[in-house]
Amino acid sequence: MNMKLSISFGLFFCLFTLLSKAQTKAAHDLSFTTLANQWDEALPIGNGWLGALVWQKQDKLRFSLDRADLWDMRPMKGLHRKEFSFQWVIDQVKKKDYLPVQEYFDEPYDREPGPTKIPGGALEFDTKGWGEVKRAHLSLNNALCEVQWSGGTKLQTFVNAEKQYGWFRFENVKDNFEPQLVAPRYQGAVTVSGNPVGGDDLARLGYKQGDIKRNGDHITYRQEGWGGFQYIISVRWKKVGNTTVEGVWTISSHYPNKVMTEASRISETALAKSFKEDLKAHSSWWKSFWSKSAIQIPDQKLEKQWYLEQYKFGSLARKDAPPISLQGVWTADNGRIPPWKGDYHHDLNTQLSYWPAYGANHLDEAMGYINHLEENKDNYLRYTKMFFGIDGLAVPGVTTLDGTEMGGWIQYSLSPTVSSWLAQHYYLQWRYSMDREFLKNKAYPWLKKTANLLEKLTVKDAQGYRQLEISASPEINDNSLNAWFLQNTNYDLALMKYTFGIAAELATDLGLTSEAAHWTTILNEFGDYALTANDELKFAPSMDYNQSHRHFSNMMAIHPLGLIKWEDGAKAQSIIRHSIARLDAVGPDYWCGYSYSWLGNLKARAKDGAGAAKALKIFAEAFCSINSFHLNGDQTKSGLSKFTYRPFTLEGNFAFAAGIQEMLLQSYAGFIEIMPAVPAAWKNIAFDQLRAEGAFLVSAKRVDGLVSEVKIYAEKGGETILKLPFADYREVQNNGFKIERKKDGYLKLIAKQGGLLTIKPMG
Repeated sequence: MNMKLSISFGLFFCLFTLLSKAQTKAAHDLSFTTLANQWDEALPIGNGWLGALVWQKQDKLRFSLDRADLWDMRPMKGLHRKEFSFQWVIDQVKKKDYLPVQEYFDEPYDREPGPTKIPGGALEFDTKGWGEVKRAHLSLNNALCEVQWSGGTKLQTFVNAEKQYGWFRFENVKDNFEPQLVAPRYQGAVTVSGNPVGGDDLARLGYKQGDIKRNGDHITYRQEGWGGFQYIISVRWKKVGNTTVEGVWTISSHYPNKVMTEASRISETALAKSFKEDLKAHSSWWKSFWSKSAIQIPDQKLEKQWYLEQYKFGSLARKDAPPISLQGVWTADNGRIPPWKGDYHHDLNTQLSYWPAYGANHLDEAMGYINHLEENKDNYLRYTKMFFGIDGLAVPGVTTLDGTEMGGWIQYSLSPTVSSWLAQHYYLQWRYSMDREFLKNKAYPWLKKTANLLEKLTVKDAQGYRQLEISASPEINDNSLNAWFLQNTNYDLALMKYTFGIAAELATDLGLTSEAAHWTTILNEFGDYALTANDELKFAPSMDYNQSHRHFSNMMAIHPLGLIKWEDGAKAQSIIRHSIARLDAVGPDYWCGYSYSWLGNLKARAKDGAGAAKALKIFAEAFCSINSFHLNGDQTKSGLSKFTYRPFTLEGNFAFAAGIQEMLLQSYAGFIEIMPAVPAAWKNIAFDQLRAEGAFLVSAKRVDGLVSEVKIYAEKGGETILKLPFADYREVQNNGFKIERKKDGYLKLIAKQGGLLTIKPMG
């Protein structure tokens, strides 16, 4: 064997050894002795396009079926009028005549039923005679749901990880097996209206009820929606033995002028295969997914929740599917429009949903978010010109499937800095992948157009500092006149500084020196953050952090943007420490679940492992359903929040996962830091292949309170800096790394592509 091939094989073997350990455990699964009797406690399965919730409704086994692009896309009634202009809003704010703004732009979102995400339907099986449920189980390692009844009947079901259909297999069923397809109630009396949180009745959409047709072992349901849209559900099944039935279900969506294979053809092709054949391929996809990263921490509740969040991410995110909306592919099955219309909220919700993708090494799945933004860019440019009246790039804060604005509280739904926060995801995708084609063709163009907008939109004050004429901090002072400030809020200021700083960095990376210099000049024209005398971040120069609020908008510069870093020294540490202390002091009265998840991330950035773990533990124990869904309110009703309702949204789940990852590995400050924020009580910890900026995959172990091993794999090659987690080191393995000592406790690593380094403490 030639030496080069031998070395390559050795590197592959070492990497494969790391990957092979990165699988889930049975303890991470969802396992119950009964089926849930409501949809938001169901067992969830999905593949980014299709999803199902498995539960029991009265004496029926029920699959709540959903598809990501089932949307009522009607324009928001009354939104697009001659007053639809940021300048008009500015004028109304300055003359303190704000009621027309609320009437025109805010109220339609609450008043009108659409546009909105809509549910698909439900598949039901009569379980009378099957006995009691003995076991309801969801295996995370292969996304297989199993239910067993005392009478001997057994169900296995999954949504194919790569194909647009789902399977079910029943063993020990009788001859009268006859599934029923249940349509959403699009006709009937309207009992709930104008309730965006609880959801309007579906009947408000005004659809003619669709037709359900049965032809032997095949059921189809065709439902017409708004504007020529329709969707089709197809269910087929076959006997494969005297008492065994296998079947498939799928949903196809059909928009005018778009060609889509009908559900009936998909189900026919799928059923020609076998359940076991597809399960094997499906399981292989999930094995690959789980091989990307793994963690082991002493707190079993937090560890299990992290794996459940990774499972949900794998069930919801695909690079060719729509991105994760408020409920993803698990739209509410309660006869209503989903909470907050199941839409795309870019004031926080979509952003938090993708926080864990980068560190957990799921960049392919994260591209679904970027691809969605790219596909809708022309629509965003139309909106930018229409509402702001200038060139550049703005994204509505609340949008439909194709990126069209929906209104709502306009301080965030029509905010000029939405595209700035979205730009961070372009930046993270670049920094974690080091894909120069992505940098050149997607990341920098997005930053450049966003910077163009803000350069033209900002004006200079008497001191020569740039500011927006009116600025906001979601969702402070709700949708009132007082929600607008005549000086930059810390929220808008952080996002604008971030935009110009990152634009300059990316332009430099591309060798565009004059553009980089221009962005740096603009960056330096912004003022400092508004602080109290005690170094607490305010909402705005005229408003301290003086109220409990779920959105930590004043803290953006700390996390997620990382503009105020603990690593920057005493002043930055004082701001971080005192601002978090202020959050804690004001208290959580009006926090929801994602607030605790975000707090966990903030405390991890402050190197407070015990505080981070506490916040994340509260989220997992008090704000989640039994199936791990984030239900927003305090389900324990123990004073952790005055919100005790239960609308299901996903962003809190994924922000939780990111918080765990921030505790274990950080690289945002220009170097890799191992276990920067773990509680002292966590003596034994391990993680495999968490991803750091620079496209480095990092694995580490901590034994008896001391880090005992660090492994770094250079996916693309290049340079990084490692903060040593022990006093000195010895090399156990070095294939392709050059090491230079920096200041005390830091190593500069220069790696070839595919390089692998393993170090341990000296001794």
